[in-house]
Amino acid sequence: MPDADFRYLLLAALAIALVTAAVTDIRRRQIDNWLNASIALAAPLFWWASGLSLWPDVAIQIGMMLVVFFGLALVFARGGMGGGDVKLLAALALWLPPILMFSVIFLTSLVGGAMSMVAGARNLSLDAGERVKRALAMLATGLWVTGSGYIAWTMTGGAPLALGGIVPGAVLGAAMILALVLTGAGTVIISRNQKSRLPIPYGVAISAGGLFVLLTQFIPSAQAAFSASAIG
Repeated sequence: MPDADFRYLLLAALAIALVTAAVTDIRRRQIDNWLNASIALAAPLFWWASGLSLWPDVAIQIGMMLVVFFGLALVFARGGMGGGDVKLLAALALWLPPILMFSVIFLTSLVGGAMSMVAGARNLSLDAGERVKRALAMLATGLWVTGSGYIAWTMTGGAPLALGGIVPGAVLGAAMILALVLTGAGTVIISRNQKSRLPIPYGVAISAGGLFVLLTQFIPSAQAAFSASAIG
């Protein structure tokens, strides 16, 4: 029988686990197996509290987990992310409906990309005379971070900027194309001029994406549920 209060308690525990994953990844560049296993093993409790049926609800969650795990295992094999990152996303897939899980993955890519750009811009191996390249790399980083933040803002319910009535469409379109060209050129410079391999703590990006989704999708319904129970 569904238990709303227990469901939200589990979601709070999941949020704490995501924060813990981010902290450990920053400190040790590692997400502990026990933490990922705890998230995965707690998922059946969340299924019960949410009133999910074995078929098709639970089957969909398990299928989503397998898709995420094996899909990202290919990225791991190419050195694109750590094994702990793959396990964390796979464990998270057991909790979230597919549409929300895809949102987490997309937000993770935005935050992770911004982190990579900032770290890469700080790790540039350029001569003192290559000021134009350095400036372009810094500009691209700023544009990437700003664009990622704007996309994340609109994805999580923020109102998009209404520039259509202020800036002519042709000017706005040209500015967007120029920004994309500059960002692409700067990204190439950053990727080709690194002093050393960058150890990016992608657990932070995963945790940020997961927390964004939890805050925007579950907190409002939790408040409504607790308000209704208080009135009752």
